Amino acid sequence: MNLTELPLLTLITFFPLLGAALLLFVNKEKKETIRWITLVVALLEFIFSLPLFFNFRLDTAAMQFVEKAPWIPEYGMSYFLGIDGISLFLVLLTTFLTLVSVISCWTDIQDKVKEFMICLLFLETGMIGVFVALDLFLFYVFWEVMLIPMYLLIGVWGNPQRRIYAAIKFIIYTMVGSVLMLVAILVLYFHNGAATGTYTFDLLEVYKLQVPINVQFWLFLAFGVAFAIKVPMFPFHTWLPDAHTEAPTVGSVLLAAVLLKMGTYGFLRFSIPLFPHASIQLVPFVSILAIIGIIYGALVCLVQQDLKRLIAFSSVSHLGFVVLGLFALNLQGIEGGILQMLNHGFSTGALFLLVGMIYERRHTRMIADFGGIWRQMPIFAAFFMVVTLSSIGLPGLNGFVGEFLILVGTFKATAVFAVVAATGIILAAAYMLWAYQRVMFGELTKPENKVLKDLSGREIVVLSCVTVFIFWIGIYPQTFLSRMEPTVKSYLTQVHTKYRAGLPLPEGEKIFVAQALPKAESRSQNSE
Repeated sequence: MNLTELPLLTLITFFPLLGAALLLFVNKEKKETIRWITLVVALLEFIFSLPLFFNFRLDTAAMQFVEKAPWIPEYGMSYFLGIDGISLFLVLLTTFLTLVSVISCWTDIQDKVKEFMICLLFLETGMIGVFVALDLFLFYVFWEVMLIPMYLLIGVWGNPQRRIYAAIKFIIYTMVGSVLMLVAILVLYFHNGAATGTYTFDLLEVYKLQVPINVQFWLFLAFGVAFAIKVPMFPFHTWLPDAHTEAPTVGSVLLAAVLLKMGTYGFLRFSIPLFPHASIQLVPFVSILAIIGIIYGALVCLVQQDLKRLIAFSSVSHLGFVVLGLFALNLQGIEGGILQMLNHGFSTGALFLLVGMIYERRHTRMIADFGGIWRQMPIFAAFFMVVTLSSIGLPGLNGFVGEFLILVGTFKATAVFAVVAATGIILAAAYMLWAYQRVMFGELTKPENKVLKDLSGREIVVLSCVTVFIFWIGIYPQTFLSRMEPTVKSYLTQVHTKYRAGLPLPEGEKIFVAQALPKAESRSQNSE
């Protein structure tokens, strides 16, 4: 039987939930058994997701591995799943990093292990569901479901001092955006019913809808606020440093590596194709906010004394690059943005893992409490250096490819934006290398640092798995770009066509759009 005909997406989405249900029947005192069951479930989940990569067709831009069945047909709701070149790698990133997270927290979590692992598997189902749902209502369900386990991870297993504050702040910010998005979804639902006579939440059908231009701006803002909070973009970013700082290591890894990508994915999957007129007209506004986030996040990193908080603010800067690339609305910008989502997942996820490993030994994250520890932990220092160079975009590592494509795409769209955004790369090198120098080099003066033990075999395996992708993407990104390109080309054509089919605009605006949104073209043509 052809693998594409099997319900792979259903299996991948709900298998972690089955694992969580199995844990309910395990005695909570048997912590090792609980850990091993969770590890096996996470490993099988990753293995189940691999056919998506190896059987992904490169000759089509259509949705693949599609599963569709009536859910609540009276209201046009369906169980509709599918992936394309935009969502493929985000699903794989989720299954891979969940597996890595389970291994990394083997000794870190000692309290309420059973409940922790259930939350972790429940969270994985929610995250994957967001990336594969093609029904607007189903997408919203997964979007909300994902909040519950993350709220618990922060509020129950986070830093005792401020974990409740951080968890409540996280949930309030996200819920405000979610309510606005729900209102926009309902407006689309009723507008589609009035225009076509068919009331449906089917995203591919709603794509065909021509929303009046004045309505588009309001709906774009409703969706956009929800996604901007999740990214998070400036000025909606203030929940992120608290959530990262107070969350356990696994919570920080998944929050940075996967949950933040839901915001950028939302812009790409929903906001831009549903509301092309509003998206194009708001490109300068969104791009300026992204650039502010890039520079502001980097400047704040320069003054951070807490290593984990520094990495948290770096996400504001790095995700600003992703948004900038997506709203360049050309092939290089969007491909660079998607690739940078993956790069940030690997690099920042690894940074949080490294901080978690040193925190487990020293129970402090303050940069001033370290210094000279490379003498005691040379393997740790080597991994930290590789990931640091990845984060700042050193050629040969993954960060360079994504940032280069984003800047090329942005330069083609608006050269000034690319030049200003490039200063964020310089600032990133400054704050990351300075932090590395203060932690690793200098005299080993503090007695606590003189007894530190280097990485264990388990920790080396965890970091090695992530490092493989850091080098793979940096050396041969074509593995990933080749699977994105057909989808992105079709995507740009779809947005361009839908814009042209819309209501007529004044001549000046037509000229602006012709410049801002060129027809999709291949990278080979651009390079000639």
